Amino acid sequence: MAATPAPHPQAPPKPTWDPRDPVRPLLRPTIRIRLTLLYGGMFLIAGILLLSIIYLFTAQSLTDSVASLPFKIVKGEVQPTTAECVLPEQGTGEQFNAAVSICLRHETDLALQDLLRRSLFALLGLSIIAFAFGYAMAGRVLSPLGRITRTARQVAGSDLARRIELDGPDDELKELADTFDEMLDRLERAFTAQQRFVANASHELRTPLAINRTLLEVHLSDPGAPVELQQLGKTLLATNERSEQLVEGLLLLARSDNQIIDRKPVDLAEVAERAVDQVHAEAEARGVEMRGERAPVVVQGNGVLLERIALNLLQNAVRYNVPDGGWVEVTTEVQHGQAVLVVSNTGPVVPAYEIDNLFEPFRRLRQERTGSDKGVGLGLSIARSVARAHGGRISAAPREGGGLVMRVTLPI
Repeated sequence: MAATPAPHPQAPPKPTWDPRDPVRPLLRPTIRIRLTLLYGGMFLIAGILLLSIIYLFTAQSLTDSVASLPFKIVKGEVQPTTAECVLPEQGTGEQFNAAVSICLRHETDLALQDLLRRSLFALLGLSIIAFAFGYAMAGRVLSPLGRITRTARQVAGSDLARRIELDGPDDELKELADTFDEMLDRLERAFTAQQRFVANASHELRTPLAINRTLLEVHLSDPGAPVELQQLGKTLLATNERSEQLVEGLLLLARSDNQIIDRKPVDLAEVAERAVDQVHAEAEARGVEMRGERAPVVVQGNGVLLERIALNLLQNAVRYNVPDGGWVEVTTEVQHGQAVLVVSNTGPVVPAYEIDNLFEPFRRLRQERTGSDKGVGLGLSIARSVARAHGGRISAAPREGGGLVMRVTLPI
């Protein structure tokens, strides 16, 4: 007998009011009303407690003052009981009353000092209790914000299936959580459609490349084919194979939401060498010298995509160079625990304020960079996307005397 699947937990009810409606319920339990009642009640309770304590202290001080007079009457004679109270042995009634007033004023000062000391201790104790209670209540009120923040962090880690599903009163925090859930629903549908498009594009791109590879292999298997035709077929077959690898790498990058999932050890120096080999013929034709020392640096990533970074940078460095006597320097090294690929070249002077435009798609700096033989303006954009997907970054700086210094930094 098949087991009955467990029912999915129901989402909390939506607010009974429309957030887009400017006319909202007057008795809606908003955060402002709740905080007003909470802190107003806290101040009221603290004031009542403080007044009660001061009243009790005052009553006790007055009782103690009356119970311990600074003088006593013994057999018709008045004798002081404290050293601060001095009464005349002989004198008029006015002198006696003045001395008694001084004694009573002294006792009053002592009572006020004692009251002030006790009140300060009471205020200190109430302040500690108020801060602790306020901290606990603020944490309780703001706990939904912590839940929203944790969900947003999980969504930032490409977990679009997460939802907040905040329960509780229909206040501003629940409105924010429900709006965030609706936004996540739309994002999930958009990413699902994008993944479906990538899958379809993958099929459409792989099919013609596979057909070309099959046709080339069939022609190369003919023993009667001329040598020139066989050499051309091998070159086209190698180019077709690299196109297939590049398509696979780009589709992998798109499917993984700009994050490389399948990482393998890749020597950045080897990647740079392969890119140098591919642009060597074009560099010789343009009279550009290729140079630079490349130390072995192993990073974790996709070799085809990393090679695409180096190839795009080298192609730009060769094509946007001086007509005669130009050079391109390619180096790889480790700096501050990170792998660094540096491509510097001679060329026209590039203003520093135009550097950011280099990485924008279909953006070129000046008229001399608009030739159709110099690409379509996507090379550096792809290089930056691939670097970000590997957790690295790419930067450019004008070189003194003309040209650029492109620096790619990748984690080891």
